[in-house]
Amino acid sequence: MANDHTRAALSVGHRDSVLNERLSKGLDEVNFPATGTTAADQGALSVKVVDSAGELIGGLSAWTWGGLLGIEMLWIREESRGDGWGSKLLLAAEEEARRRGCDRACVSSFTFQAPAFYQRHGYVETGRTLGIPGGAEDVHMYKKLA
Repeated sequence: MANDHTRAALSVGHRDSVLNERLSKGLDEVNFPATGTTAADQGALSVKVVDSAGELIGGLSAWTWGGLLGIEMLWIREESRGDGWGSKLLLAAEEEARRRGCDRACVSSFTFQAPAFYQRHGYVETGRTLGIPGGAEDVHMYKKLA
């Protein structure tokens, strides 16, 4: 019987890269037909800045998919914050996203991180996830890339 799950085994553990790859493939099988996209519409993106000694000042990692830029992480080392590097990284990522055909962007930032930074760059809040440790919230934001 194909749906006989009497011998199924459930396990819990740490991150499993093989499982993640299989889950991603399974979701692609659903998502691509539902959205009219293909694997060719997906991409990864990174922007970084280093000092004259080759040390990392900061960086940004993101993905693009179906016209959307999704910012995952943006970080600037403490002694370089306030020097404009965050804005330069963000603007460079947005420009690359436009080059790739993206017309919108999304990001989330904890309330103790940088939601005001993104709002100064035209991002608008679309919702919040409550219950972040320390009484914080995760602010979800969106921007049209004109």
